[in-house]
Amino acid sequence: MSRARKKKKLFVKTWGCQMNEYDSDRLLEVMGEIGFEESAEMNDADVIVLNTCHIREKAAEKVYSELGRIKQVRNARLQEGHDTTIVVAGCVAQAEGREILARAPLVNIVIGPQSYHRLADYVFSAQQHKQRIVDTDFPADLKFEHLPQRSGRKLTAFLTVQEGCDKFCTFCVVPYTRGGEYSRPADEIITEARELVAGGTREITLLGQNVNAWHGKGKKGAPRNLAGLLEQLAGIDGLARIRYVTSHPNDMSDDLINAHRDIDRLMPYLHLPFQSGSDRILKAMNRNHDVEKYIDIIEKVRDARPDIALSTDIIVGFPGETDADFEDTMKLVDRVKYAQAFSFKYSARPGTTAAKMEGQVEPHVASERLQRLQEVLKEQQLEFNRHLVGRELPVLLEKPGRLAQQLVGRSPYLQPVHVMAPAHLIGEIVTVKIVETTRNSLAGELVPHVETGKSRTLV
Repeated sequence: MSRARKKKKLFVKTWGCQMNEYDSDRLLEVMGEIGFEESAEMNDADVIVLNTCHIREKAAEKVYSELGRIKQVRNARLQEGHDTTIVVAGCVAQAEGREILARAPLVNIVIGPQSYHRLADYVFSAQQHKQRIVDTDFPADLKFEHLPQRSGRKLTAFLTVQEGCDKFCTFCVVPYTRGGEYSRPADEIITEARELVAGGTREITLLGQNVNAWHGKGKKGAPRNLAGLLEQLAGIDGLARIRYVTSHPNDMSDDLINAHRDIDRLMPYLHLPFQSGSDRILKAMNRNHDVEKYIDIIEKVRDARPDIALSTDIIVGFPGETDADFEDTMKLVDRVKYAQAFSFKYSARPGTTAAKMEGQVEPHVASERLQRLQEVLKEQQLEFNRHLVGRELPVLLEKPGRLAQQLVGRSPYLQPVHVMAPAHLIGEIVTVKIVETTRNSLAGELVPHVETGKSRTLV
């Protein structure tokens, strides 16, 4: 197939989770192979991609609202003699399919998250043959086998190791938009990680809807789980830090817990959603774990890594949730004490079991509960940060800050850290003494090396 090699512009807007951010990076790499370069503005883009998320409330309507703004951009470009190809990708594309083409005539391509490796061919067909295309299949030919080599353009990068979900929580659309659980082969993951590191990446976050459900084969075909994969990744020269997200309590094995004790490059941070502190609501959610099991996991994790930062997801106002159920959630939060948490009001997703349940909670009741919960979570996050004041932490410096001669990096616990430092230290892991904190970030001072007077760099 013949394609023009002239550099064209591609603008990608990403909503939602880290996996969507990973997908957007791969979309840029796919299109880069046919001569496209990323644009920071949609006004000069030959192709505009909306990489969508279906988790949040009114997700589809937000996409249509954005398409209304894009229509104005496209019309302005047409008056200048330039056409624009409009792509809706991701989970809203998967869920809505041809309905998007019907409601938004300006859209040229609708492509689900399992098919974006085909985007270059679809853009060519849309531009050359004026075709309108929908691909929301779960293709037999796995997309990862058709994606280009990673470029390693970033100091910190996401790497998808597992996709889809077999859990079928009653509130969740992921099994319908991402399909069943699929674990990428270990060799494929290691190769991609090496490519990233070769390009300058120093920290990798492994991604999956249920990342700790990842499984594969090790040496001589022996079974391997996520703990084994982490151990192998930790052996890559130049890879300084490893993280993983998002985990399910039912897949939190003892050897994965012990990996936080045994693998130095695995950061002391764990995102482990519990969703509700009520066993009755957990059963209605089809979570297949109870509060006692969750607490047992937390205690084992803290025994293995006492300084670990814990994060979670919580839903309030799930159908049938009573005041007593909500108080159980508050008790669990008070018992565990989180460094970070993401909390939401329940909102029905079409096609899910929970959307049809009786006992839908009044919106004002759910809002009041969420406000109470978030006040406690904010104070816990601030308290976790406060206890770091006076400590020396290794910080991976990533980019310039808002102030002159200021850099911003990440602590082992994932908080942004602001420090006055020269630009040549970007990409280095330096020791920073924390002197000030807010709820969302830390501020510190470089710790000089005693012998040389220079900032101490940690490997």
